[in-house]
Amino acid sequence: MTYKLYYSLLSASMGVRVILEEIGVSYELIQSTTDRTVPRSPEQMAINPNGWLPVLVWDDGAMYEAAAITMFLGDRHPEANLAPKVDDPARALYLQTLVYFSNSIQNAFQLSYYPDRFVDSAEDESSAQKRGARRLRETWKVIDDQIGDKEWILGDHFSVADIYLFMLTTWLRKERGHPATDEFPNVKRIADKVVRRPSVQLVYESWIADPER
Repeated sequence: MTYKLYYSLLSASMGVRVILEEIGVSYELIQSTTDRTVPRSPEQMAINPNGWLPVLVWDDGAMYEAAAITMFLGDRHPEANLAPKVDDPARALYLQTLVYFSNSIQNAFQLSYYPDRFVDSAEDESSAQKRGARRLRETWKVIDDQIGDKEWILGDHFSVADIYLFMLTTWLRKERGHPATDEFPNVKRIADKVVRRPSVQLVYESWIADPER
C-alpha cells in the first residue's frame, strides 16, 4: 500500500508525514501550498474544496482534516502501536485530546495567523490576533495541566497524540505574541522528547535548523 500526501512545509501535513514514517509505510509526497492565492491541483480541490492541507489519498479512499487523518492512521495500522484500541481505558483521553488540539488550540492559531476569517473589517484584525495569543496561553495551560507528571500524553505509552502536540508547538512564534513552550513545562518536556525521534529529525530537519523561520 502506498499513500499519497498533499504536503507543504510548516503545515499540519508535516505531522501526518511523521506518523507515516513512524508506521513505516510507503508514501508519496505531492507538493502543495497553504497559500490560498496559489492554484492547487484539481485532485486536491476535489477531495478538500477548502483547499487546506493535509489531504491523504490511498488505494480506495481519501480524506482531509489533520486530526481525523491522525485517528484514521492510528486505527488502520494497529501493528505500529501508536493509538489505544477502542476498548483501551486510554481511548477516551486520546480522542478528547486530539479533538481539543484541533478545535481549541488550532482555532487559537487561526485567530493569530488568519484573523481575516473572524472579523468583518481589517481594522479589527489586530484585536483578533491579540485574542488568539491569549487563547493560546489558555488552551496550552489546559494541556499542560492534563499531562501533569505523565511521561507522555496517555501515560507511559508514546502515541500519535504526542506527535500532534509537537507539531502544534512548532507553530508558536514570539513575534506574534505567542507563549513560549517554556511556560508549559510538561508540554515542553514531551515536545523535547518527540523532536529526538528519527522520524521527526527527518521531517522537521529544516525547522530544527531554523525554528523561527
